[in-house]
Amino acid sequence: MNIVLWILQGLLAFMFLMAGMMKISQTKDGLKEKGAGRMDWVDDVSPENIKLIGILEILGALGLVLPQLTGILPWLTPLAAVGLALTMAGATVLHARRSDPLVPTIMLLLFAAFVAYGRFVLIPA
Repeated sequence: MNIVLWILQGLLAFMFLMAGMMKISQTKDGLKEKGAGRMDWVDDVSPENIKLIGILEILGALGLVLPQLTGILPWLTPLAAVGLALTMAGATVLHARRSDPLVPTIMLLLFAAFVAYGRFVLIPA
């Protein structure tokens, strides 16, 4: 189970790190252009909040891997997973209001929740 959790943590960290970097480095128009229809939600969010979401995703991605990898405050790893799950819960609400596809958002939420459960209960950090 530890290997499964590490694989999920690595994949989630990579995905959230890339998404967060894109959000903090692009303008709203740049996000819409690069998103090819998948990033139209930025019209409903202020530029400051988009940057905040990006920062939270980057911090969450780092928190999924670094604390447990270094052994420094490893209890932060499941907390980062909870934070990302909550972020994705908010994203699910936003996308549901816009009638956007929900499957990718819900899958990320479930993976992050599983990592949190796994690191809190199954194999505590």
